[in-house]
Amino acid sequence: MRLLIALLLVLALAGFAYLAGRARGARMAAAGGTAGTRVGAIHSRPVYHGAYVAMLALAPALIVLASWATLGDRLVEGQVIAALPAGDQPATKTDRAALMNEVRGLVSGDLPTAFNPIAERLAPVYASASANADMLAGALAVALLCMGGLWGYSRLRPDFRARNRVERHVRAILLLTSIVAILTTFGIVLSLIFESIRFFRLVSPVEFLTGLQWSPQTAIRADQVGSTGAFGAVPLFWGTIFIGAIIAMAVAIPLGLMSAIYLTQYADPRLRRWLKPVLELLAGVPTVVYGFFAALTVAPLVRQLALALGMTNPSADSALAAGLVMGIMIIPFVSSMADDSLAAVPGAMRDGSLAMGATLSETVKKVMVPAALPGIIGGVLLAVSRAIGETMIVVMAAGLAANLTANPFNSVTTVTTQIVALLTGDQEFDSAKTLSAFALGLVLFVMTLILNIYALAVVKRYREAYE
Repeated sequence: MRLLIALLLVLALAGFAYLAGRARGARMAAAGGTAGTRVGAIHSRPVYHGAYVAMLALAPALIVLASWATLGDRLVEGQVIAALPAGDQPATKTDRAALMNEVRGLVSGDLPTAFNPIAERLAPVYASASANADMLAGALAVALLCMGGLWGYSRLRPDFRARNRVERHVRAILLLTSIVAILTTFGIVLSLIFESIRFFRLVSPVEFLTGLQWSPQTAIRADQVGSTGAFGAVPLFWGTIFIGAIIAMAVAIPLGLMSAIYLTQYADPRLRRWLKPVLELLAGVPTVVYGFFAALTVAPLVRQLALALGMTNPSADSALAAGLVMGIMIIPFVSSMADDSLAAVPGAMRDGSLAMGATLSETVKKVMVPAALPGIIGGVLLAVSRAIGETMIVVMAAGLAANLTANPFNSVTTVTTQIVALLTGDQEFDSAKTLSAFALGLVLFVMTLILNIYALAVVKRYREAYE
């Protein structure tokens, strides 16, 4: 809370620095720069002078606050632990972490009492040290802000190239954010690879990629039942493809494509302005809401259908229920991409077909859709990659049973659902059961990456043809 107040104060002072720099730039512009020069002899507009002063003021203050938010608690923790007598200091890192968690809970009010009496003594010490350190960090940030702002303000002159410097700093910021995004992606990939390597040291990659039985439950002792788990992931891969790429696409492709054809070729422009945003609202519905809909409405209907078809004791969870709702969820992805692809087809092709005597339906079937097909296929592939990464709908409607079946009325599971199940609760990250989640994540990442690359390549070829 104290750092938040300091941040708000820093932002307010940076705004004042911007106004001061812009006002000085405006005065120099009105005065014509220096004495004896023509009116308007100033290199940069006043807004750039203000932005330059604000950036010099804000940068060091934000660095201090960000550094303190990241490292401050560790420094305070070390100071508090050092204040303990030698006999009361925690023996291990685990004991130290548990003690400090109790201290933080007492200070924040989350814990009414502490289990460790030492935490009761440390709580006021921690609160006082944390408050003093936060105030010191805030004061340092404000001091650096004032120094940077005054230095930037003193450099403003009519011939000062404020615009060039501001744009250079903005480019540096954009480059930094791009590097952070790229490094984050590499970090995710490397974490998956390293943990997957640990898993494959315990389980054969051949068994994982070709095995037909998935039962990752392992026992604590070797003499317990189920002490050796089965890590054949083929049922998970099949369930992912069955629900996300077969059933869901069987719903999304025809509905999405036909809605795009209607909106672009048949609908009145006024009706299109209403229908297109309403259709795209489906993309904004949270997936957990789709999961509720699948579990409470669609799944019972699917079970009644199975009973009507003569099945005995059908499962309440089914691949069909999850796939149908998932297909509805990704209709906007298919429809939007198909809409853009059809709209990008040159009007001369459509007009030429109609001028030759073809009907509108013939023009759509034989001219528009074939011309837009690469873009439509790209949209479908992107929708598939979105579908196979879905979790909540499968958890709530398809179940957790790893069945290798082509019956849509049976319960199946997917890769993402098993990842959630494996990492839920207290887990030890040195067992094959927990590490298998990273191997599943790596395979899913590779699958979606291949689909996205292929989809983008198809879309690129399409755009080169008609742009």
